[in-house]
Amino acid sequence: MAHAQEIQLQIRGIPDEESVHEDARDEPKAAMRRSTRVSFRWWMTVVVDMLMVLCGTTVATLLGRLYYNSGGNSKWMATLTQSGGSPLLVVPLLMTPAPSAEERRPAVSKMLAVYTGVGVMIGFDNLMYSYALQYLPVSTFSLVAATQLGFNAITSRLINAQRFTALIANSVVVLTFSAALLGVGSSSDETSSDVPRGKYPVGFVLVLAASAVFALILSLFELTFEKVIRVRTARWVLRMQMYTNLVASAVSVVGLLASGDWRTIPGEMASFKDGRARYVLTLVGTAVSWQAAAVGVVRLIMRVSSLFANVTCTLALPLVPVFAVVLFRDRMTGIKVVAMLMAVWGFLSYMHQHYIDGRRAGNAECHVCATRARSDAVLPA
Repeated sequence: MAHAQEIQLQIRGIPDEESVHEDARDEPKAAMRRSTRVSFRWWMTVVVDMLMVLCGTTVATLLGRLYYNSGGNSKWMATLTQSGGSPLLVVPLLMTPAPSAEERRPAVSKMLAVYTGVGVMIGFDNLMYSYALQYLPVSTFSLVAATQLGFNAITSRLINAQRFTALIANSVVVLTFSAALLGVGSSSDETSSDVPRGKYPVGFVLVLAASAVFALILSLFELTFEKVIRVRTARWVLRMQMYTNLVASAVSVVGLLASGDWRTIPGEMASFKDGRARYVLTLVGTAVSWQAAAVGVVRLIMRVSSLFANVTCTLALPLVPVFAVVLFRDRMTGIKVVAMLMAVWGFLSYMHQHYIDGRRAGNAECHVCATRARSDAVLPA
């Protein structure tokens, strides 16, 4: 009798009680599989962005030091290479899909103010980095620049309402002590033949100031996307990066002309080690590397947060001293080794906080990422 009722229910298209229970049991598993696939794709795109930042930052920093070591001396030319590659972004910008008719468009006046203000900040921040890179060995420069993560933790808290936990506070303190340790042990670096004598304190202060400004710029990028643009597309990532860097390039060109450095370029090119071709290749390689790193940074800001983007930048910094010892014969003293280990510890401290946020969110993404996923617009891969 029960079997006959089951057959009648199937003929009528009504599921029996057992099949309903089976579907109810399978639904969470299907949702978990979908969540896993989405999470895997998300992490793959994040890893690609991180590799762009790591490779771009490392190569650009080493080429920047090579420029000075091989005879280059123009601070404004070195500054221009950090933003001068922005016209290259026109190519991927033209390949992105056209915006839909429903896409929200921010006011032109607001975006012009953002492009100009942030672009000018980037231009002078690049100038401070250029001076610091000439006045410090590249290994010391990179380790002190790791303090940008600490500065960004503060700006993210004040501007972007980022949670400031004990682990993040530990990361800030450790990175601060790492930089202070290098400041105390400066005497061994001042003996380097490639570093101007007596300029170490100036370079140290400049790289600290540049790191603080860089942290502020990242937080302003995140604030702009949250409050002004309010969409997350590849097109806006490229626009934001290209237009702000064009303004920064204009600042560099004005500085190059006003300072008279442009008159020294022909002689600098002629006296450059291994000739003019290497001079051009060094500058072009530096410009392309900085743009690759910058695009990766902006994409990470969009996908996660400005703090996560800065953590990735910080991860690249301990790699530079290793290459600097091999390529430029920088002295790897005991103080530098301890400072490097402290920088890595600060990075791991933040990443552990990221892992805890992911566990609390109940999936592979951090809490910030889960919030991003609930927004209307999603940045494509």
